[in-house]
Amino acid sequence: MSKKLKFTTRMILLPGLAIGCLTALWYTFVALKEEPVARDAIVASYAYQTPADIGMSMEEIGGGQFEFSYRSFDGALVNGRISYPSVKQEKYPVLVGMAAMGRGYQRWWVDSFKGRPTVTRVNEITELASEKGYVVVAIDARFHGTRKDPNRTLASIMNDLHYFGDKRDYEAMIRDTVLDYRVLMDWIAQQPDLDGGNLTLAGYSMGAQVALLASALDPRVDRVIAMVPPHIDDKTAVVAPRNLAGLIKKPGVLLITAEDDEYASKEDNLQLYDAIASADKKHQALTGGHILPGDYIDAVRGWL
Repeated sequence: MSKKLKFTTRMILLPGLAIGCLTALWYTFVALKEEPVARDAIVASYAYQTPADIGMSMEEIGGGQFEFSYRSFDGALVNGRISYPSVKQEKYPVLVGMAAMGRGYQRWWVDSFKGRPTVTRVNEITELASEKGYVVVAIDARFHGTRKDPNRTLASIMNDLHYFGDKRDYEAMIRDTVLDYRVLMDWIAQQPDLDGGNLTLAGYSMGAQVALLASALDPRVDRVIAMVPPHIDDKTAVVAPRNLAGLIKKPGVLLITAEDDEYASKEDNLQLYDAIASADKKHQALTGGHILPGDYIDAVRGWL
């Protein structure tokens, strides 16, 4: 082999070897590893106490809809919306909507927001629920929508998780959002016109993750509609729905998944479904990816 060829071969191989070494070092010292956590310890990490007065404040915006805010278990301000159906009832069943990552609560009522379409079509779920007499309520998750923090963006939280092995803020974001919803459910239970015994949680993607966790922790939940929850393993065990799925015993559960979901394989979805303890459960796998085909709404219609 000529000296020129040897030199060229080395020039090709050395960068590849360097990248391989860096990757190995990153995986060994930086990347998250699976760390199982006992179920009792996970449940304990969701302990909270609702303030005696959450300072619920409402402003009517028309059409039976109200914007509201309240203080959560840790004093954080939570913003959301509640809508009432056109037909008056003595007590209304309640559907609590939980949005996908990066989406605000407004998506549950509009087909586009700030010029971007609501591709998850959760607004159509609100329309269905309203037709069936439900009150629909949704809030912003931590670091989302009206609760964005310019000093701690959602992108920075996810970058720390995936690239730097720092899961603290991601787990706190999910856990505290679950607790924000539980404080909201505490408020719902105190309202004379809302039927706290007829409570449905509906969530898309991250919202489905939150809905499954909340239904495992709160016995007041009557039904769960979980649409394409991402697969969460023991790298972030505290916020992995499969770790608490055995506690989902009372609620009826509709799990809607996609055959080619980039965030959860068929096997992941089947394992999650099998782990759910409820005898009243249904799994519907649809063609397509994480953005479900429009006919998924038909499956939801039959569950409300």
